[in-house]
Amino acid sequence: MSTDSKNLSNPVSKENNDDIDLMALLFAILRGWKIIVFFAVLGLIIGVLYSRYVNPTFKSDALIQIEENSKGVAALGADISELVGSEGSKAQAEAELIRSRMILEPVVSLLHLRIRLSDPNIGTLDRIKSDSTATQINKPEGVSLKTKDGEVEISQFNVSQEYLNQSFSLMRSETGFVLSNGFEDFKGEIGQPQQFRGTDGQIQITVNNLPADGYSINLTKQSLQMTTERLNSALSVVEKGKQTGIIQLSMTGDNQQQTSLILKQIVLSYIDQNQSRGSEETTKTISFMETQIPTLKKRLEDSEAIFNEFRKKYGTIDVAKEAELLLTESSQIELQLNELKLKKADLTTYYTEEHPLVIQINDQLAVLNARRQEIDNTIAGLPEIQREFLQLSADTTINREIYLTLLKNYEQLKIVKAGQIGFARIIDLPINTFNAIAPKKLQIIILAMLSGAMLGTMLVLLKNMLRNVVKDPERIEAKTGVPVVATIPRSPLLTRLRKDKKVPNRLLAYADSNSLSYEAIKSLRTSLMFGMTTPEQGGQRAKVILITGESPGVGKSFISANLTEVFAQLDKKVLIMDADMRLGELHKIFGMTQDNGLADYLSQDKLSQNMTDFAQNNAQVPEAITTQKISNLASFIHPTNIDNIDFMPRGEYPRNPASLLSDSRLNNLITELSSHYDYIIIDSPPILAASDAMILAQYANKVLMVTRYDNSIEGQLVYAVNQMNKANIEVDGIILNDVQQGIMSKYSYHYSYAYGNNQ
Repeated sequence: MSTDSKNLSNPVSKENNDDIDLMALLFAILRGWKIIVFFAVLGLIIGVLYSRYVNPTFKSDALIQIEENSKGVAALGADISELVGSEGSKAQAEAELIRSRMILEPVVSLLHLRIRLSDPNIGTLDRIKSDSTATQINKPEGVSLKTKDGEVEISQFNVSQEYLNQSFSLMRSETGFVLSNGFEDFKGEIGQPQQFRGTDGQIQITVNNLPADGYSINLTKQSLQMTTERLNSALSVVEKGKQTGIIQLSMTGDNQQQTSLILKQIVLSYIDQNQSRGSEETTKTISFMETQIPTLKKRLEDSEAIFNEFRKKYGTIDVAKEAELLLTESSQIELQLNELKLKKADLTTYYTEEHPLVIQINDQLAVLNARRQEIDNTIAGLPEIQREFLQLSADTTINREIYLTLLKNYEQLKIVKAGQIGFARIIDLPINTFNAIAPKKLQIIILAMLSGAMLGTMLVLLKNMLRNVVKDPERIEAKTGVPVVATIPRSPLLTRLRKDKKVPNRLLAYADSNSLSYEAIKSLRTSLMFGMTTPEQGGQRAKVILITGESPGVGKSFISANLTEVFAQLDKKVLIMDADMRLGELHKIFGMTQDNGLADYLSQDKLSQNMTDFAQNNAQVPEAITTQKISNLASFIHPTNIDNIDFMPRGEYPRNPASLLSDSRLNNLITELSSHYDYIIIDSPPILAASDAMILAQYANKVLMVTRYDNSIEGQLVYAVNQMNKANIEVDGIILNDVQQGIMSKYSYHYSYAYGNNQ
């Protein structure tokens, strides 16, 4: 009997089964192909929609060369080059300079980039349908945006600090336009500069054009910081190669012409700043000369006037050869002194008195002054008139030389400034290619589809890890210690029939008699016949087979009904009993009702016993009542339309099914039925749902547990077997039901061959 606990098998689930079965993972992925395909298609749809939703992105490029030194001054001679210093610049430093507000702010102001227009009437579906939407155009004349109802044109929009980055709505009205921030409305005329005073400050705006009445446009005045950051996010400035001095500027945007225009203005702004910085030293030198020329000219005129007056008064005087030599030398010294003073004055505009160059000039001045003093002492010995003549003549000559030299240099520096170009030059200005660099639709679609497939694969694997379902018969045997006595493949034809709720449940013999499922049921019958060869005892000839499962929905009723049918084919009298008094549905398979079944029999039998016991203790009850049988057993056994098969339905739902089964009357019922049938097949409730199966198992010769392939939880099956073992009930075998065949099932080799009529 199944209650013999001595032969209970010890589960070998403690063995180490932690090794990763790569083949099992592969087949798990293949079994979940529907989920993977679903997410791949979903990713494909998202990729297509995204590629149409995103506006095309265009790119513009420009090249600038950074030279080490400025060559404009050197081209005019070494003397002028000495007056103007040189400054080197590295490309990396200039690249950072290009991204600064000093360069970007003039561009922002010129093109009104702080004004932002957007069309709130364009929704997601509109963007997908149109594949691209219109973007605002910034020009020196103003900002414009095309809409389906007209064009927006704004040439001026200035707000106070409090209104910065605040969204306004702009709409045409009958008299002009209405500007609103949600709290205040400002009305103005189109085409005329308007000035409003709000609670947070002033607003200046000039609207040149608007769409039709009722069409709203969003308008924002961004802060300079936000605008420059937005420009920098779209701007790339890098040195092309290493130590090449070539800077490549790239900018991306939604409009090719707009992007090229902004990048061109950035390049021009940088070149203007570079030229201004390169001519700064020349400008300072010219400014210094402009302050000195009038003074030197006045000094020359004064010395000439005094000298002419002296000659007029004394006439012409011949100077001796020695005096002439001294005078010549004195003149040269004076000339050198003035040149050194001029150079010193230029240097002191940049350096202090402690600078080595300034100290060197001071030393030279000291030497020349000493020599001049010596000459003056020599000349002092000459006659007074001759000495005065020489003095006035020398002053006039020196002043003339200084004035003419300074004037010459001044004119040369003006020429230098006019031709000075700085140390940066434009190699390439941006051009319009009209080739979108993004979105790359094919790549996006492929990546989205692959991402969806990867996500689906991850979900399949995660589901396989979290929900360890029943699949491998060998693994089931290893986990439970119970042999798998049959694997029942899925019947595709019967599965299709079950989808139609109007079609009643049918047996395999009538729905799919040539299927692998039917052959597997017959194989199970053969296995049970050889496994129950005990001799008949005490007139009991019926073999009782209990069919149960670990949880609802595993197909125990399907197995019970079809197993009954194949036993009846052997000309054996078979009774199938629906012992699931809660939710049994065997009556639907046989096309009968649930009335007058097991629950009714046990309930009425109990009532009859109670009345008999009451009558024996109460002499006033008539004997006819005490001996009356409420019902006999035959009224609860119903013949079916299949030969050799009788059916006992579940009956009306009782309040306590377990109590009815626990009474001795169930034993009497099984004993009485055993004398009339060869096989009694009992369909019991699931083990984890009720304890009925443990009670019914006491009367069974074989206890079989049904589990559903790729649906039942492996842990629940093991727990159900353990529960039966704890009740000293041996589970004789496990039936793996609804096994799906094909290359995506790792264990399909267990039932890949079928014998039947293929005609």
